Parts: sequence; structure tokens; C-alpha cells
Amino acid sequence: MGPINLALWAMGVVLIALGYLRARDPWTRYQALKAQDANIARYEAWRGGLRSESNTGASVAMEILRRQAQIGAAIAVVGFVLVFAGFAIR
Repeated sequence: MGPINLALWAMGVVLIALGYLRARDPWTRYQALKAQDANIARYEAWRGGLRSESNTGASVAMEILRRQAQIGAAIAVVGFVLVFAGFAIR
């Protein structure tokens, strides 16, 4: 176990934590907006109304939140790769 391994492990753990923290809040809010949108769709279907296919403020917000969560998840994946690389390098 050399200094390169320790450095890779440390950077990996930091990136995993950073990615998790960046993805957690947007993903939670995205799930809440998605559930609210599904509830509105069920209500409008029950009422017999037609939903327009245009973008709403909520759909734009969901796209932004989903993208933020994806970026956070990608950072965490890079962290996992660094941790595994730390084990692979000898």
C-alpha cells in the first residue's frame, strides 16, 4: 500500500461524499414534483379535462433538478472509480 493508493482512496471517498451531497436534495425535490405532477394528471383525467403537452414551470424545474442529480451521481461514480483504481494499482 503506497502513497498513490492512499491518495486515490482519499480522493475517491471525498468525491463520493461530494456527489452524494450534490445529488440528494435535487433528487428529493424532483421526486416530490414528479409525484405532484402525477397527482395532477390523475385529477385532470378523472375530471375529464385534457392536459396540454406544452412545458409547464414544474416540468422545466423537474428537468433542471434531474440534471443536477445526474451530475451529482456522475461525481460519485468517478469517486467509486478512483477507490477501485486505488485497489487495482500496486
